[in-house]
Amino acid sequence: MTTISPTRKLVTLISVFTVEPANQERLLDLLDRATETSVRHAPGFISASLHRGLDRTKVTMYAQPEATPYIQPPMIATTVAIHITVNAR
Repeated sequence: MTTISPTRKLVTLISVFTVEPANQERLLDLLDRATETSVRHAPGFISASLHRGLDRTKVTMYAQPEATPYIQPPMIATTVAIHITVNAR
């Protein structure tokens, strides 16, 4: 469960993706699959939540890893790679 707390040593990553309405569901599926198969198993992972825009042109990913330098690059690289994949098709 995602919890915002000033006392926890977490980093909050918020990624907002803009997609064609026809691609919103596909991007949600890809981000969910990437989270379940790799990001969730990374050291320091706490939580991730996906949100869909009502107009179907936005997807927001809210992720919380522990505040350590080794967790951020893999999470960012995964979301960027998925974004590029969805928009390239």
